[in-house]
Amino acid sequence: MIDLAEDAPSNSLLRLGAQPIALTAVALLLLIVGVTSIAIWRAYTGAAPETDRVVASRQLQVRAAQASEQLVEKTKGLEATQQESIDQLQVVQDQLLTMKRLLASQQADTKRLSEQVAGLNESIDGLRQSFASARANEADTSSVTPRKPARHRHASARKRPRS
Repeated sequence: MIDLAEDAPSNSLLRLGAQPIALTAVALLLLIVGVTSIAIWRAYTGAAPETDRVVASRQLQVRAAQASEQLVEKTKGLEATQQESIDQLQVVQDQLLTMKRLLASQQADTKRLSEQVAGLNESIDGLRQSFASARANEADTSSVTPRKPARHRHASARKRPRS
C-alpha cells in the first residue's frame, strides 16, 4: 500500500494528461475571458492604443507647429531690431563723419589764426624795436645838441608872429 500511496500524485498527473480535451477547453476558456475583459476595458475607457497614438502624434505636430511659429515671430522681431540697430549705427556714423569734418575745419581755422597772431606778434616786436631805436636815436641827438629849457621854448613860440 505504501507503493500505491506514492503512486497517487503521479497517477493524478497521468489522469489529467489522459484528458487533453478538458485541459485545452479550460485554457481556451481562460483565453477568451482575458480577451473579452481587455476588449470591455478598452471600450469602457473609450481609448484604443491606436487612437491614443494618433492623438499624441497630432498633439506633437500641433506643438511643433506652435514652436515653429514662435521661432518665426522671434526671428522677425530680431530682424526688425537688427535693422533698427543698423539704422541707428548709420546715423551715428554720419554724425561722427560730420563731427570729424567740423573738427578738421576748426583745426584749420585755429592754425590760420595762430599763424596770423604770430605774424601780428612779429609786427608788434618790429614796431617795438623801431620805436626803441627811434628813442635811442632821439636820446643820442638830444645829448649832442643842448636844448633850451622848456620855458624858453614856449616863450619863443609865443613871440613869433603868426602869418
